[in-house]
Order: sequence, then structure tokens, then C-alpha cells
Amino acid sequence: MIDPRILRDDPDRVRAAQAKRGLSDEVVDRALSADAARRAAIGTFESRRAEQKQLGKQVAKAQGEEKADLLARTKALAAEVKQAEAAQAAAEEEWQAALMSLPNLAAPEAPEGGEDDFVVLEEIGTPRDFAAEGFEPRDHIELGRMLGAIDLERGAKVSGSRFYFLTGVGAQLELALVNLAMEQAREAGFTQVVAPSLVRPRAMEGTGFLGQAADDVYRIEGEDLYLVGTSEVPMAAYHSDEILDGASLPLRYAAFSPCFRKEAGSHGKDTKGIIRVHWFDKVEMFVYSTLEESYAEHQRLLGWEKEFLDKLELAYRVIDVATGDLGLSAIRKFDCEAWIPTQGRYRELTSTSNCTEFQSRRLDIRVRQDGEVKPAATLNGTLTAIPRTIVAILETHQQADGSVRVPKALQPYMGGREVLEPVAP
Repeated sequence: MIDPRILRDDPDRVRAAQAKRGLSDEVVDRALSADAARRAAIGTFESRRAEQKQLGKQVAKAQGEEKADLLARTKALAAEVKQAEAAQAAAEEEWQAALMSLPNLAAPEAPEGGEDDFVVLEEIGTPRDFAAEGFEPRDHIELGRMLGAIDLERGAKVSGSRFYFLTGVGAQLELALVNLAMEQAREAGFTQVVAPSLVRPRAMEGTGFLGQAADDVYRIEGEDLYLVGTSEVPMAAYHSDEILDGASLPLRYAAFSPCFRKEAGSHGKDTKGIIRVHWFDKVEMFVYSTLEESYAEHQRLLGWEKEFLDKLELAYRVIDVATGDLGLSAIRKFDCEAWIPTQGRYRELTSTSNCTEFQSRRLDIRVRQDGEVKPAATLNGTLTAIPRTIVAILETHQQADGSVRVPKALQPYMGGREVLEPVAP
């Protein structure tokens, strides 16, 4: 959640941040009203409680008719105290709900607008000119079938639409990508983690995934558990309710986990292939930092993502995501989008977000530094999301006969294999 002091002391800043995201500022007024009601309720309760304590002292000293009158007043006051306490709890709950519904304050540098209003920061590499090479590129669906790498038909038969099997060299590609990503992360000082994909509601709510993204989340019926859409969720909750030593920061983790998403609102989008699926595996970078250092750390995360895509020899661009397309927790997000030849456009492969203190306030993660205890900052960044990365590799590095060249950096993790050969016409 945002710092409540900003809401109280500078509500116009919060209103402006809402407008920049394209959201109503009604929630700001609701939160301020709830805060005023909460403070009034606290005052009433404390006043009644103080009176009750004072009355108790008088009762102890009184006798006869005076004591009887005081006891009668004590009984009536006890009911008032109980009522005031309930009113205080209700007001606190309404205040917390209003505060939790406010997204993080978007960074001034983030471009304003919706999904299509991003700013291209740089383009790396040149998309292949297949026409100049004399052949029409095949899409990843056909290449996956020819290589025996992707089985969509049996994925749909077993699990339904937007599911798949990776087989043969497809499975080898996944494992190679995970190992390459984990090795890069380890060499950069990250602690490698295999994270759970089931979490309690607090972890999901604490990271902001039960807000605007709630419709995309799978809940386990009959249990108080959710399937995560990213290991950002368990890794954010990893240090919940802890005070971290400032000297230990930054704490950097690279977590592998399966990810599950309903893809709500994606009806009719990417219905074929493995671009948009309900399940995929991913290696996610997650960092605990100080607020002051988080901005530089965000750039470092982007640098590690670019380094990984460079190793895969892909053409890609980096975009500064517009405020209307930011998640609830992020103040700024950079996406790396790879060129997909058969679609003739760039598609997101990785993203990195600075969530500042938003998640740590919800999850009670603090830092002790220079004699002061304050909320930590959290950041996340995709190192590799498997299906889309496989799509980009197959389509980018394909050859006229349907074979696919293996990027040099991946070859050691593919048993030295330099080319994936078709097994079917």
C-alpha cells in the first residue's frame, strides 16, 4: 500500500497519480473520509475507555447509594465502550480497505496513457529479412510439429485449450533455458530458489494480485490457497513479518516455478500456439532493497534481462510501459519485446517492475539501517518465461529446411547440439 502520510498530507498528489493511471480519484475521497471516521472512532473509544477506568476507581472507594449509582453508570458505560470499540474496528476495516484499493503512485518518468502509449527506449539487433534469404518463415506451431518439440493436440486433449506438451527437443530447450538463466543469475550473485506455486491469500493480496488482477487468478476450491501467476508472489512473501539487516541488502533471488493464469479478458487473442497459455514455467528475479537504491536496482534488473536475450541472439526492443498498463504494485515497468517473424511485430518476453515500498507495507517487511526501521523496497524481473522464449528462438533461428540453429550460449546445455533437425516433414 502507499504511505498513508502521503494520502493525508498531500491528497492532490494521490489524485494526480490516479488520473495518470486513467483511474477515478473517488477512492481518494473515500479513503480520506474513512481515515477521518477512523480517527473520530478511536477518539470516542479512548474517551469512553478512560471514563470507564476512572469510574472503576471511584466505585472502589464509594459506599451505599453512591456506589449503587456508580455501578449503574458503570454498566451503561460498559455497553457504550463495547459499542465504541465495534465502531472503531469497523472504521479501521473500512480505512484499510480504501487504502489497499489505491495503486502505487506511478513514477513521474513513466509515460502516461494506455496499453499502446508505451515509449520505445531502444532497439537491439535487426530482425531477419527472410524474403532476402529466399524463403517464407514457418511459425512456431509448424516448426514445433516438424521438430517433435511441441504437441498442442494432445495438450488440448488432456487439459483443454491453451495447454501443451513440450516433447523431445522442446523439453530440452526448456531445461536448457532454465539452466542458462539460473547460471547467469548465480554468477550475478543471486540466490537460486525453487519456489512453491501455491500460496495463502495474504501472499497474493500482499503483492497486489487480488486487486485488478483477481480475475486472472486460480483459487483452489475448499482450501485457503491460490495458484500463483508468477514466483514474484511467494518471493515477496518470503520475508514477510521480518526486519532485514540493512547491511545485507540487496537480497537477490532467482526463483523457478510453474505459473498459472486464467488469461481472463484474452478471448480471441493468441488462441493458437504457446504465446498465451494457462500454465508455463519461469525464472523470476526478485530483489529486496532500500527505497533509495531501488531505482538503480531497477536498471540493473533490466540489464540482466537484456544480457540474457543477447545470449539468445534475438532482435528485441525495450519499452517504458505506460501508466495505464502498470500493475497495481509498480511505479514503473520496462518490458523487453522480441521480434516474432511470422507475426511481424514485437511481443513481450520479459518485464521488470519497481514496486518501491508498496508490497513491503502490505507484508510488513522492514529494514533496520542507521538506527532506523522503515519499509523495504521490492523489485521483480523476468529472466526467462519459457513458452514465449521458445517461440522467439524457433522462429528467429529457423532455416529453410525447417531446422533451427541453436544459439551458441544454449549449446552447452543442449549436449553440444548446434542444430535442431526436423523429425517430421
